[in-house]
Amino acid sequence: MSRQTALVAGGLGVIGRALVEELAQRPEWDVVALSRRAPDFDTPVRYLSVDLLDAGQCAERLSGLAGVTHLFYCALSSGPGAWDRPANRQMLVNLVEVAEAATSDLAHVSLMQGSSYYGFHSPGGGTTPAREDDPRTTSANFYYTQEDYLRERAQDAGWTWSAPRPGAVAGFAVGNPMNLTLVIALYAAISCELGLPLRFPGSMDAYERLFEVTDAGLLARATLWAGETPACAGEAFNVTNGDCFRWRDLWPEIADWFAMDPAPPQPISLAATMADNAALWQAMAERYGLRPYALDQLVGWAFGDEEFNVDHDMVSSNVKRFQLGFAEVMDSAAMFRRQFDDLRQARIIP
Repeated sequence: MSRQTALVAGGLGVIGRALVEELAQRPEWDVVALSRRAPDFDTPVRYLSVDLLDAGQCAERLSGLAGVTHLFYCALSSGPGAWDRPANRQMLVNLVEVAEAATSDLAHVSLMQGSSYYGFHSPGGGTTPAREDDPRTTSANFYYTQEDYLRERAQDAGWTWSAPRPGAVAGFAVGNPMNLTLVIALYAAISCELGLPLRFPGSMDAYERLFEVTDAGLLARATLWAGETPACAGEAFNVTNGDCFRWRDLWPEIADWFAMDPAPPQPISLAATMADNAALWQAMAERYGLRPYALDQLVGWAFGDEEFNVDHDMVSSNVKRFQLGFAEVMDSAAMFRRQFDDLRQARIIP
């Protein structure tokens, strides 16, 4: 197989980091990753610091990237009002145009989307199970403007595109607010340190609803498969673990891993209450020999509040990717246990 070169935007996020690690294991790939900050871990991958919203900086720092064959876009401008923020489209535009100017070898652009494409981030959610051909919602959604740009651009370009749509992503990454595994792990570790049982911190409604997650490693493999599979050109496809669960059933298993007693749900605002534990976390890091990350470097509590307070089922159909040829699935309970093991081994949690 001929060598290929991947350019991964958002290379330190929970999705981008897993994708970079998967690519680095494949001898036929060269990898360049983009991020605002430098990695704080050993990696053979070349990381470049760039602000994708600054078109001039993109052109200056990335113009030498000749030979890029695949662009994997996993970057995000998050925070309040993100869904109506033009910055998310503009960052994609800046990077695609620089990549086109730098190389004539560009063959594929992968746009990371998510189940919020179906309105799952809004009260009431959307139709479930969500299918890739469901009509768009009427609310503002930068996934739509990004996808429309790629569709139009690809008509006259020599490259194709695809768009994976994961559910809530769980994986190993620090400094990324949208990581469900770290939200659960740090909430549990702090609760345990305070001598509290493990209570589900969201609404009773969310506790009873169907929910799904996506392992970051599984998502990385699916994304690479789509980038190399002609049948996926111009297609979006859902990628979740393939199962779904209710927190009422999974929560006792999580409590068991942490050797904690489960307790009935107690709705709280994680963002309002857990940030007050910064000093406690610093003391825990010293006591248990954890890596010296500040609490706000590890976790985005607001993301946890969103995921634990949904008022609707969150289920997507994976039939399309199965039919196209990517049939990998994963048990979500086993995934969380494995990821908690990884966090403990890496000295992120006690």
